[in-house]
Amino acid sequence: MNSRQIVLGALLLAFMAGCTPKTTEPAAAPEKEEEAVSTVRPPKKEEELSPCPKFRDAPHPDEAETNYVLYRDFLKVNDWDKAYQLWKKVYAVSPAADGRRNTVYADGIRFYEYFISQTRDSSKIDAYVDTIFSLYDEIDRCYPEGGYIPARKAFDLYYKYPYRADKEEIYNLFKKAIDTDGVNTPDFVLNPFSALLVERYDAGEIPQEEAYKYQEMVREVLAEGLKTCKGKACERWKIIEEYAPVRLEYFETVKGFYPCDYYMDKYYPDFEANPEDCDVVRTVYSRLKWGGCSESGEKFRALIRVGNELCKPEPGPAELAYMLLREAKYPESVEAFQRAIEEEEDVKKKANYALTIAKIYNVHLRNFPRARQWALKAAEMRPGWGEPYILIGRLYASSGPLCGPGRGWDSQVVTWPAIDMWNKAKSVDPSVAAEANKWIRQYSQYMPNREDVFIRNLKAGDNYYIGCWIQTTTTIRTSD
Repeated sequence: MNSRQIVLGALLLAFMAGCTPKTTEPAAAPEKEEEAVSTVRPPKKEEELSPCPKFRDAPHPDEAETNYVLYRDFLKVNDWDKAYQLWKKVYAVSPAADGRRNTVYADGIRFYEYFISQTRDSSKIDAYVDTIFSLYDEIDRCYPEGGYIPARKAFDLYYKYPYRADKEEIYNLFKKAIDTDGVNTPDFVLNPFSALLVERYDAGEIPQEEAYKYQEMVREVLAEGLKTCKGKACERWKIIEEYAPVRLEYFETVKGFYPCDYYMDKYYPDFEANPEDCDVVRTVYSRLKWGGCSESGEKFRALIRVGNELCKPEPGPAELAYMLLREAKYPESVEAFQRAIEEEEDVKKKANYALTIAKIYNVHLRNFPRARQWALKAAEMRPGWGEPYILIGRLYASSGPLCGPGRGWDSQVVTWPAIDMWNKAKSVDPSVAAEANKWIRQYSQYMPNREDVFIRNLKAGDNYYIGCWIQTTTTIRTSD
């Protein structure tokens, strides 16, 4: 197994997959407990040692240190019982170890998480969880590390013990961590916090000013992490890069949330790369209009000039719909296209209007289920047309960050139904075969590998049900 597979495999153990674009989403989990909680910083001065009981404070310092070394050796070979018995002795007399590291507390959390995994007794589980959060409090008292402990508590409450706190409490713990640590906020905060930020704003529970402030902080923390990361940590930051910004795209549906520069930086390069594609021209124009960009700007004028030359809609039932789309009036445009479908007699035009509605729901309104619904209507109106299936495949393929952490099993399996759609596209319409094959080649590499399939007691060729918003049965494939 290569290093990348090891990292992703470890992350999967802490991820809990989301089911719909508005449900909770997985995040890059903290490193192994002893690495994540423990921070070893040799003190510059004697008084910088932890104020909590240390080896030298124990009745028998040498014995305490020996027990510390022994229990950690037993932990390395997963001899939990012997390790725990010795750990209890160390914890009783010198929980702060040498005063430089919080390893004893961190290992205590490991022990009680292990005990939780070994029982179904709810009363025992509750007691173990109480102990874990008590140990977090001790770490915060004996080894204060800024916003780290609120972040860890929030992470555990979000993924492991959601029944112990409501979303507001968890959100506020994450927010406290970000407010305290700024750009140095731990990586594992960003994915769940991004999901909560979107969810709470969508529910009307936080004001726009707060949502904007914290989405900007998420981006700043991510940029800093990508710039300064080293080694395996960079894999974790890349996972977050593939997830958090996608979740934050929800705010593009909020008029006035992002400034013009956001839309110009994100969408104008699409026009520069495809200046003769009217779909691209209309999308970029509409996005810039939605973002409040001035039409007098040089770039916007160039876009308008091309649009007027190449992409004027034909007079007819859909003329108003295209005008509304251009002016970023999306719900009104959808209604106008629906009326145009009723009035239009040409089957191809009707189907094209339906597919345009699907694209509005995809790009502008961020509603994947409705986008698929209208793409299927377009395919039904015009049998033998592959474009609707191309679009549905792209909807599925882009759902990795919505249905999983951006990488790993739950994000990878969405490639299977995507490839199903692209295969269907070229089977019903040979004219789209080149485009379908392009997408198949691009996404086949992101399918789970044989080992990922094997460890789940599955095999290639079997049926597999995809949940999330996709909710369809597909065929298992591997990338190797």
